[in-house]
Parts: sequence; structure tokens; C-alpha cells
Amino acid sequence: MPGVEGVEIRMDGTEVQVRRPQVGRPGRKAFVSGKKKQNTIKTTTFSDHQGRTLFSGVTRPGRMHDRTAVRTEGIAEQFRLQSMVKAKVDSGYQGLAKEFPDQVSALPKKPADDECGGDKRAWRETRRRQSSQRIVVEHANVEYKQWHPLQRCTGRREDYDRTHRAIAGLVSDRSARRATRPMASTELVLVRTTAC
Repeated sequence: MPGVEGVEIRMDGTEVQVRRPQVGRPGRKAFVSGKKKQNTIKTTTFSDHQGRTLFSGVTRPGRMHDRTAVRTEGIAEQFRLQSMVKAKVDSGYQGLAKEFPDQVSALPKKPADDECGGDKRAWRETRRRQSSQRIVVEHANVEYKQWHPLQRCTGRREDYDRTHRAIAGLVSDRSARRATRPMASTELVLVRTTAC
């Protein structure tokens, strides 16, 4: 994408439950999600600040971590090549945020229990602002789940990728027709300064 400037995307993964592979089939454990404790397929979604789908794909077994999928599909390399592209992500992409601190913004880590109250309040506020800017990609993922085949995949797992991309295309077309909304500010104006 030559000439890309000031692009800020939202990136998130979503899981869909799939049928369990047959006993004795190689790779049977690859689909067991550590988070959901069931057989799933994960998909990564990219949206703009309005929640309009830019891309939804990067399908992989449920056991694979979000960060690993982004690396194996070459998406992490795109951040290296396109230094003007920025992304807001959740805590599943902490490693990507460490690798590209000027481009990828992840949720901050929780301060230790022995930290002062001011640090904890600052962490909560930073987390709130980041979450409110990133929530639009969660809403984009919910749009896919409104389609019955993506609520729980009862067909062959091999066909899931094509089904997801077809539905993603329909959702993307529908969301592209939505009216553009002005970006709401999530900044708070400090009335007074606090100290530890």
C-alpha cells in the first residue's frame, strides 16, 4: 500500500465452536482452545475506527495464539514495511505491541498491588480510553455471529474459511454503506492533579 498515511486500524480475534475431530485423527488437539476449553476455529478481524470491516480472515485452529497467527500470516511484517499504519489491539497482542511500540497500542498491564492509588487510577483511566476506542472491532465480530453458520460451525472444518470469508464480504459491504460518524473524544480533562 504505497502512500498509506495516518491509518489506524482495530484488530481482534474471535472464536467459533466447531465439531470435534475423530478419535485417532492427527492434529486433534490443535483445535482445543485454551480460553473456551472446546474445539474452535479462530479468525482475525480488522476494522476502522467506525467499526467497518476492512478484512476478516487469517483462520487457524483454536489452540493457536492470536500473536502467533499474526506472525505466521505475515501481518507483523506489514507493520515493519508500513510505518505509518497504527493499530489498537487487546492484551492477546502484547508481544506485537512490544515489538512495534510506536505503531501498536495494547491494553496496559495492571499495576502491582503495592502501587500507589494514583497509579491504579491512571491505569484504569488509560484502560477505559483504550477499550472505548477498540470496542468497535468487537462490534464488527458480533455482526458475524448474527449469521447462523458462524454461531457454531456444524459442517466440515475445511469449509469454514470459505464460509467465513463469504459472510465477511456481505457484512463488509453492508457496513461500508453506513453513514460516517464523527469520532467521539475519550479524553478526560483533569480538574486537579493527584499525587501518591
